[in-house]
Amino acid sequence: MKDYKFTAAERFLRYVQIDTQSNPQSSDFPSTEKQKELSQLLVKELKEMGIEDAHLDDWGYVYATIPATSSKKVPVICFCSHVDTAPDCSGTNVKPIVHENYQGKDIVLPDDTTQVLRKNEIPYLSSLIGHDIITASGTTLLGADDKSGVAAIMDMAHFLMTHKEIKHGTIKILFTPDEEVGRGVDHVDIQKLGADFGFTLDGGERGSLEDETFSADSVVVTIHGVIAHPGDAKNKMVNAMKIAGEVLKGLPKDRLSPETTEGREGFIHPVRIEGIAEKCTIEFIIRDFDTNGLKKKEDFLQTQIEERMRTHPNARYEFTVNEQYRNMKSVLDENPHIVAFAKEAIEKAGLTVKMESIRGGTDGSRLSFMGLPCPNLFTGMQAIHSKLEFISIQDMNKAVETMLHLLIICHDKSNAA
Repeated sequence: MKDYKFTAAERFLRYVQIDTQSNPQSSDFPSTEKQKELSQLLVKELKEMGIEDAHLDDWGYVYATIPATSSKKVPVICFCSHVDTAPDCSGTNVKPIVHENYQGKDIVLPDDTTQVLRKNEIPYLSSLIGHDIITASGTTLLGADDKSGVAAIMDMAHFLMTHKEIKHGTIKILFTPDEEVGRGVDHVDIQKLGADFGFTLDGGERGSLEDETFSADSVVVTIHGVIAHPGDAKNKMVNAMKIAGEVLKGLPKDRLSPETTEGREGFIHPVRIEGIAEKCTIEFIIRDFDTNGLKKKEDFLQTQIEERMRTHPNARYEFTVNEQYRNMKSVLDENPHIVAFAKEAIEKAGLTVKMESIRGGTDGSRLSFMGLPCPNLFTGMQAIHSKLEFISIQDMNKAVETMLHLLIICHDKSNAA
C-alpha cells in the first residue's frame, strides 16, 4: 500500500461535520432522524465506488456488499461501525482541525481555550510524535467514536474497488444508528446480512484488539411518594424526590462506581433522575465482566433502596431490570480462529497486538449473541465523548491497512473450492 493515497482522513473530516447525535429519551428508531443524513451520504459514496447493492433501509441501517474476487470458498466477513455520536457532549457544528506533525506541545482548542490536550495528562500523545492529529475546536465532541470506524471502512471499500487484483471473499458492510444509546442492532437483519463473522471498527489505541466487553443491564427505580398540599402536608406528604436523594446518597463512595473502578471492576451508575414530589424515577446502568456479577450488584442496589424505604412506610417503589448486552468473550472463545486472524493482520500491519477488555460495549457485543461473532478492532480514537476527543490520521490509516491484511489472510487460509 506504499503508493496508495488513503482517503480515510478526508472522509472523516467530512463526516464529523454532520450532526448524528442519538437521543436516549426518544422511543423512535433511529432515535434521531439526523443520523440518516450521514447514512444517505454513505450510500451515495458506496454507489459511486461501484457497490451496486448499497442501500439505506427503513430502520436507518446501511447495508452493502463488495463481491468476491476469488473462486475459493472463503467465509463472508462483515465490517461494522456506528454513525451516531454520544449524547454526553454536543455534536452540533463540529469544526474539525488538523494539527500536522505533532511535536509534543500542548494543543489548545481555539473556541474554548480551557480545553487543552496535554501530553502529561494524555499519555497516548507521547506515541504520536510526528503524527497528524485531528481535534474539534473546543465546544463539541469530535465524533471519532465512531466516524473514524466509518471512514476507515469506507476507505477499505474504496481500496478494494480500485484494486480488484486483490483476492478476497465476499465482504459485507454494515453501518448502524443508535449504538451510543444501546439500541444499535435492535433491527439488524442477520439473515439479510449473510456474514459468517464480523469485526466492529470501534476501538482505541492502534494495535488494540478487544474480544471481551462488560455484560450490561439497566435498572429503573420508580419511587411513589404521597402527595398533599404543602400548606397542609404535615404527617401526610412523603416526597419521592427526597427519597431518591437518600438512595443516591447511600451509594458507596469508594467503590462500585465508574469514578472509583478500573480494569475488571464493575459498577452501579445512576445516569438519570426525573420526577416530582409524588413520583420520581432513577435510571441506573449496571456493569460487570462476569454476567453473574450483574445480579449481585442489582441485589445490592435493591437492598440499599429497601433500607431507605423502611423509614418511609407510606411510600412504595418499583425495581425494573432490563438486559442490555452480554460479554462477547464466551462466543469468541468458541471461535478462536476469528481473533487469531485479527492478531495476524495487526502484526502484518507492523503493529504490536494489544489484547484488551472493553469497559463498555459495542454493537459486536450483541451481534455475537445474534449469530455473528464480532470482536472489535482499533481506529485510534481517544478521549471519546468529550471536547478533548482526538484521533491520529496515521492510526486511522493503519486500521484500513489492518482490515486489508485480514481479508488477505482469511482468503489465503481458506481451503480451495
